[in-house]
Amino acid sequence: MVAVTSTWTEPGNTATALLLLGRGTDPASERGVDCPGELPAPSDPDLVARATAAKAALGDRVFVLGHHYQRDEVIQFADVTGDSFKLAREAAARPEAEFIVFCGVHFMAESADILTGPDQRVVLPDLAAGCSMADMAVLGQVEAAWDEFTDLGIDGDVVPVTYMNSSADIKGFVGRNNGVVCTSSNAERALTWAFERGQKVFFLPDQHLGRNTAVLNMGFDLDDCVLWDPHKPHGGLTPEQLRDAKMILWRGHCSVHGRFTIDSVREVRERVPGVRVLVHPECRHDVVRAADEVGSTEYIIKALDAAPAGSAWAIGTELNLVRRMALAHPDKQIMFLDRTVCYCSTMNRIDLPHLVWALEELVAGRVPNQITVDADTAKHARAALDQMLALP
Repeated sequence: MVAVTSTWTEPGNTATALLLLGRGTDPASERGVDCPGELPAPSDPDLVARATAAKAALGDRVFVLGHHYQRDEVIQFADVTGDSFKLAREAAARPEAEFIVFCGVHFMAESADILTGPDQRVVLPDLAAGCSMADMAVLGQVEAAWDEFTDLGIDGDVVPVTYMNSSADIKGFVGRNNGVVCTSSNAERALTWAFERGQKVFFLPDQHLGRNTAVLNMGFDLDDCVLWDPHKPHGGLTPEQLRDAKMILWRGHCSVHGRFTIDSVREVRERVPGVRVLVHPECRHDVVRAADEVGSTEYIIKALDAAPAGSAWAIGTELNLVRRMALAHPDKQIMFLDRTVCYCSTMNRIDLPHLVWALEELVAGRVPNQITVDADTAKHARAALDQMLALP
């Protein structure tokens, strides 16, 4: 067995790197950036001690969840780390916790609120921590598309499926229309369930996960998939295209995974002989086809944990996770698939000052940035989430 001393090479910064890392703001274009309280200075040397003390003071009253894409400075205080669905389930499994502090993004905190008890309160340390993909599917636009399906007489053939990375409004829409939520790890099972109940699937909001699952895992052709663009009349599609389609994909994507290109794959193969390329299914179809392996965040972690010493891996997912895995496995050469920085800009909004502020507010008896979903939306979203849990 060959021993390898792995050296992590940080991808190059872009002109907006500091802004993407949450170290700056653009009030002209961003909403909800400022917290309604005094944040500690990022340079405060006592931040770790303050977070530790506040968390200890709250004891079992607080449960801190940390998504894999969070910064290490935040992850160190997480009671559980995982992907969005695992964290929502973990929150639901802690009924004794009065406060759920969700270090992730808005749609994740919404799901936690839906799945937790009425006496539990979910806190998002920074309200600017959203998700550009989730924001690409707005309820009014989705309902307008469904109305067009009804006008064409195909709505009875269509089963809606939404990715976990969607707003509570969209999950509620799917629940009202007898659909299901999916994750990147169970998308094939969700689509199989949907096609047992209808001839078509309306897949929201990530076109790439829907297309990759249908074509690569289930044997559909690319011609079976059409793309609904909410900014074009009739979605940019003809009645014939909609009637013939098996998969009606929403025009949405992940701003992080969507940046990986086929050139990234070619370049790393030329630069690192024998490298294995492992990417998330939110990546573009040509990138996924060119990769050696494709899988969810949890799949990526397990694959790297099990990989032999001395092996080389180029990973197409968010940079915080890739860096963390590289440092955890110095006997393997783990690198980022792209040469430039690719943080999730909204995930990185939650930094140590925001976490300290949220915890200290709870200690003081104030509940900051509570995320709540209205009862009707929560009821229907819960139905779609429960249907996912019941998948075989």
